[in-house]
Amino acid sequence: MQSRNEVTMQAPAQPQRRLPPWLKVPMPGGPNFMQVRHLLRSAELNTVCQEAHCPNIGECWERRTATFMILGDICTRACRYCAVTSGRPRGLDLEEPERLARTVQHLGLKYCVITSVNRDDLSDGGAYIFAQCIQKVREYEPECRVEVLIPDFAGAWWALRGVTEARPDVLNHNIETVRRVFPYVRAKGRYDRSLELLARARAMAPDILTKSGMMVGLGESVDEVVDTMRDLRDVGCDLLTVGQYLRPSPRHAPVERFYRPEEFDALCEVGLEMGFRSVASGPLVRSSYHADRQAAGLAPHPRAKSLSEVPFEAPSSPGRDPR
Repeated sequence: MQSRNEVTMQAPAQPQRRLPPWLKVPMPGGPNFMQVRHLLRSAELNTVCQEAHCPNIGECWERRTATFMILGDICTRACRYCAVTSGRPRGLDLEEPERLARTVQHLGLKYCVITSVNRDDLSDGGAYIFAQCIQKVREYEPECRVEVLIPDFAGAWWALRGVTEARPDVLNHNIETVRRVFPYVRAKGRYDRSLELLARARAMAPDILTKSGMMVGLGESVDEVVDTMRDLRDVGCDLLTVGQYLRPSPRHAPVERFYRPEEFDALCEVGLEMGFRSVASGPLVRSSYHADRQAAGLAPHPRAKSLSEVPFEAPSSPGRDPR
């Protein structure tokens, strides 16, 4: 197996206007794709597949899988890589968890991924709705495994506990990029806060699988990518995704270069050597791409300790909980 010291990558090149052949995908439009689109519209549910312009939407929807995006379609942050609309969100939909769970049941899903926009206008960052979604899916489709891809809740760790107490099978929080590039593309986030979230989630619920993902092509060096992978392992992260950054529009951060498929393969080898239980690394890999396959066959960690019971109620006003 190749060691991390043997990984060689291309030198950074000028931004390219045309996508290389390995990043081109067929236009979506199969029968399952159309059915899933109709079902999501009728349930008034958002997906990150649509909002983030995911290149895998055709494949995933044809497989009857989708990543639900809760808490509306307007984000309170404006990350330089993300296509989701930023601005002032419109209220809080307390009926959304039930609609989502009914849709999961209708689709007969055995694996469900739930993510959200950032909601810095809420005291808990939306954690209550995450917890409600997990509980409702358990109620309507008990055999369905649930993965949540959560924001950092602005460091409100009492809110994070509310999500872990709802018992998702996988708790995902994306680091997104390396430490040096992080402030440039995630101005309202903090690299160390993202690492702390994963560490605290592991401490709160040692048996829940933790996961993170990152993009490459934003000007980072390969050594920085490997250092970030090591940082994630140091906080006990179990699962990793690595994919190519694609620029959503001219106003977003430019692509510095495109990594080749064999370079993603090399990063996968490095990650497995580091001790990640699973690594999905490829040009079109996204944090929830084939998430069911990545988590398949992975048993939860032996439970190290019981979670303490912490009351967790719906937020009523903006601000930070003092706990």
